[in-house]
Formats: sequence, structure tokens, C-alpha cells
Amino acid sequence: MVVAGDDALAHRLAAELRGVYGEQVTLVVPPAQRSVRPPVVGRTRATALFDRVSAAVNRASGTGNGNGNGGNGGGDGAALAGARVGEPPGSERVVEAAELTEDVLGDAGVERAAALALVYDDDETNIRAALTARRLNPRIRLVLRLYNRRLGQHIEALLDQASALAGAPLHAGAQGPGTSGDPGGPGDPGRDVYDASTTVLSDADTAAPALAATAVAGTSKVVQTDGLMLRAVERPPPAPGEVADPGLCTLALLSATANDPAGADGSEGSGSQGPQLLPDEGAVAGATGRGTVVLENVSYAGPELSSGRGVVPSFGSLLSRRLRWSFAGLVACVVGLAVASMLVTGERPLQATYLTLLDLFAINDPAIGEPLGRQILQLCSGMVGLLLLPVLLAAVLEALGTFRSGSALRKPPRGLSGHVVLLGVGKIGTRVLARLRELHIPVVCVEADPEARGLALARRLRVPVVLGDVTQEGVLEAAKIRRAHALLALTSADTTNLEAVLYARSVQPDLRVVLRLYDDDFATAVYRTLRAAHPGALTRSRSVSHLAAPAFAGAMMGRQILGAIPVERRVLLFAAIDVGGHPQLEGRTVGEAFRAGSWRVLALDTAPRGQRRAASAASSRGPSLVWDLPATHVLKPEDRVVLAATRRGLAELLGRRPRRRAGT
Repeated sequence: MVVAGDDALAHRLAAELRGVYGEQVTLVVPPAQRSVRPPVVGRTRATALFDRVSAAVNRASGTGNGNGNGGNGGGDGAALAGARVGEPPGSERVVEAAELTEDVLGDAGVERAAALALVYDDDETNIRAALTARRLNPRIRLVLRLYNRRLGQHIEALLDQASALAGAPLHAGAQGPGTSGDPGGPGDPGRDVYDASTTVLSDADTAAPALAATAVAGTSKVVQTDGLMLRAVERPPPAPGEVADPGLCTLALLSATANDPAGADGSEGSGSQGPQLLPDEGAVAGATGRGTVVLENVSYAGPELSSGRGVVPSFGSLLSRRLRWSFAGLVACVVGLAVASMLVTGERPLQATYLTLLDLFAINDPAIGEPLGRQILQLCSGMVGLLLLPVLLAAVLEALGTFRSGSALRKPPRGLSGHVVLLGVGKIGTRVLARLRELHIPVVCVEADPEARGLALARRLRVPVVLGDVTQEGVLEAAKIRRAHALLALTSADTTNLEAVLYARSVQPDLRVVLRLYDDDFATAVYRTLRAAHPGALTRSRSVSHLAAPAFAGAMMGRQILGAIPVERRVLLFAAIDVGGHPQLEGRTVGEAFRAGSWRVLALDTAPRGQRRAASAASSRGPSLVWDLPATHVLKPEDRVVLAATRRGLAELLGRRPRRRAGT
């Protein structure tokens, strides 16, 4: 396996392939990333700020590790435990290259590799390298990290077509080029290797549902892929005498205690006190006092929000509320005058209304010689007409201003409350913003860069935006942080995220916060201190690379990962797999195929084999997926199933022997 990248995702992906799947990995990174830990933006300043907070908390509580809500302490660290890039184990080779040229790909062994992952932050770099790699080895499986979805679809089809024209097999079971190394490597006789297809993924799309769901409810976890939505929910322990609702199935048991004595905070190293993924019925029944994560709902969502029609404002937004009330009052006056004219002159309703409008616009003949009542009505109509002129002028000016500001950024309205403050609208923030708006959650964005990627989306969706440095006084107040429901700090700078969270908590102690931190150890320390300082408020620290790496690793192994949900500091994957060729599934019932702690079948795809493009067509053929299967249903070789699996469970199901490592 060859992994090429320039940020935390490359390191995590290499560690995932090596530590979970037991694969030989060649890691291609820029020269500065081999022996030096990837830099953390503003680390010194953030650490100093955090140390002051920690000292204050320790003086107040007497300890820096208190009880609180469970959470995820994982950050965007460069490596997992025991997988430092600077100390590569025997199964990993590191290639340093400032630019991914053809010579570098050849030195990395692309011509003999089974799969290549290109996870640079720049889309153009990944595309250029993918085209070169496909030419060097038409049979290699390609996994690309692309932010542009539409471009990704075209590139995927182009590279698959190039592989087909070169005569490479586009299906599993073809024998690949031999390589020396571990038994069971890509060149072993009799072992299936990966098809030469291309998979395009986005780390932003993988992490956005979990980030958005955490901000919305704090306990909801959503996996959504092309119209298919799986919603899981954290449920507290049932009270004595109550029976917990299992939902469709129980996906996980949460930690037995929020104060982890091992200091692992819900990771795999927490032992029996930590979270248990995919427990059996006996474990669920015996888990007293532990919260659960259950699959609550499966639905088929509609298409995503349109990205090109939000610029034109609706008719109701053209005029302010005061102006609309002014027009309503004028209309009421006209109706009253018309009724009075009908009563005084005896005219028919239509004729009376016509005369009133003529008087209103001062184009009727003077009522000389007419009854007194008619003359008084004409004068009143003239006065109403005078009042109409400034109202019409104000309406025209306001409508023009609305159209002019239709392409500008909106400001937060005065009475806004219960909203989510989204700090940073880069790649990740943009996807989170789109997901929050799909869920109809009010959002206020805060961004320091006026040219940020997500501002165009915020403008189209008419989302209020505050431009300014969040570390400056008054910026969070402008975003109405005092009345906000949650704060998502998703910038790439640790110091900015931490400082924003600390200030927001000082303003609103019960505020729900989700922050993105780059360094694992630093993120764990921040999480523990915030939990101790604010035990009644929910705190989460999320890692984009931690959520995305399993999906990229599964794609390199030839399986489609539909999504991932965080369970404290562990990850539960959802994958689509063909039953044929897997003795753990083939010929077994759903109940027999269930492996506690490893995998569980959730759904059966009944679509004809020729119509299965993984599960990506779920939005157009939702009824073909059968959920809540009976335990007695027998899985056939031609079936395709959607299952939930742990990282090591998926590796075992794929036929790999995961390497055991302490604490993983």
C-alpha cells in the first residue's frame, strides 16, 4: 500500500493500514514531516493560555480530572500510539519528496503496489498524481481525496475508463503483481487482490455529519450517503424499574464511568470500563448504569440544498415588517373610504372603489356641488394619497437595497437565539454549514478571512456572517454568543479554537462546545480540564482525520465505507459488502453472522446485481434496502449487505490478520 499526503490524514491512514489491516505501507510525505511532528498552528500561545486555565481549575477543584459528560478527546494528531512516522516499524517505508513526480511514484513502488491513496490537501496535486499512477500501473486501486464532488465524479469515471482500456480487471479476484514481504501480501498466490477501480472520497464529507449532529443535539449521530440516512442516538442509563428502548439495534455501550482511571477517556485502552461496540444481548442486559448508542431511525433523505438559487430574495424579504404594516394600514384606509363612499353616494361597490382610488391619486374632478359627505370623503382620500407617496418611495428604496445586498453577507438579526455559532468556514466548516442548514438549524458564521471558501455558500443560503478575528473583543458578541445553543470551533488554528471556547464558556458556562484540535495529547488535556471546569456542560473535541481515516483505509481494501460515527474515542463504521467470498457471512443466518464486538448485519440490498453501484444509488432505489432483518434470514452468496463494524472487525472480515499492539 502506498499513501501520499501532506497532513494528518496521511499519517493516520498509514497507521490504520499498518496497525489494523497488517499491510505493508510506503508513506510519501514532504521532507519536514518525517522526523518532525507536523506543526500545530499557534501551539505555544494555546498551551500557555490553556496552562493558565488548568491552574485556575486545579486551585478551585483540587484536581484537574473531574466528572462530567462523556466525550471524544481525539484531535487531529499526526500519528496513533506506537505509529510515529519518525520511528517507522519494519512494515513501513518512508519516502521524502517535496513534489509527487513520476520518479517519486516509481521510487515508492507504485508499479508493484496493490493500492495508492492520494490524500494531499490540494485537489490538483491528487488528480495529477492519479493520472500518472494510472499510466504507470493500470491495475492499481486508486483512492483520491477530492473536495470538489462534481469533479470527483468525472475523474473517477475517467480513471476507470483508462484502466479498462489498458486491460486491467475492474472486479475483485484478479491476480495482481507479486511483491515480497509478509505472508498474505498482494503477491501471494491464491489470494484475491483489489480491483483496479477508482474511489473518490472527501474527509470533509465524512466528518461533517458527526460534527453537525454533535452541535445540534449533543447525542445524535448521523450517517448520510447519497440519500440514505442512518440516525443513531445516545441514551442515558434507564432508571430503576425502567427498560431501555433498544431501537432497531444496540450499536454500543458507553463507558461505565466518565472519570476513566486509566486516563484513556473512552478509547480502546480503557479496558472493561470503556465503550463496547456492537455488544450482544447478554452484554446489553447486564450493562446496568451504562448509556447506550442505538440505531434509532433509517430514512431516505432528499437531495441536498440547491447551491445556485439562494441569491434572489423572496418577495416577503424585499420589504421590512414595518413597511409591510404601513401598506396594510393604507389598504385598510382605502377599503374604509370605499365603504363610506358607497354608503354616502349609494354607488355600487365597484364604482365606489373606483371613485375612491381616483380621489386617492388626485386624478378625479373636484366634488363641487356634491353632498357634504362626498366632499369630506374626497378630502380624506387626498390625505391618504399624500401618505401613500412616502410609503411607496420607501418601498422602492428598500427593495433596491435588498437586491443590492442579495449578494452581500447578512448580519445576525437582533432577536436571534438558540442558534449555532460556526467558527471557521473552510473546507470542513463549509460542509458542516451545509449539513446544519439541511437540518434547518439556525447558524451564524464567524470568519476572519473575507475570501474564505464557505462565504459563497453562506451568501447563497442567506446565513448571517460576522467577519472578524474571533480573538478580538466584540466579535463573538456580534454573533449573539450569549443566546447561542452551541459553538463549533473548526478553524485550523488550535489557539483560535481554544481561545474562542474559553471565552464563550466565560460568557455562557452552559454553552455546548465542539472544538477541533490538531494534537492528540493536547486535545485530551483540553477536554479533561474543560470537563472538570464545567461539569454541567457538554464538551466535545473532534478529529477530522480520526473520523476519515477508516473510510479511506476501507476504500483501499476494496470496500465502500458508507460512513463512521464516533463513540467516545472509538469509531464505528458502516460498510456495504458482498456476501460471496466471506465465509463468516455466506450461508449463515443473520443471527449466526453477528459477531459481538466485530460486525453486525443491518440491511439487505435486494436490487439486481447489475444495478448495484455500491450503495450510492440509494436515493433512487430506497425500497431495495430491507432493514430490520429477522435473525433467521439466510444470507446467500449473491446478496449484498450493509453492516456496522469495528475497525478490527472489518479488517478480519476482509480476510486480514490485524496486528496486535498494546493499547490499540
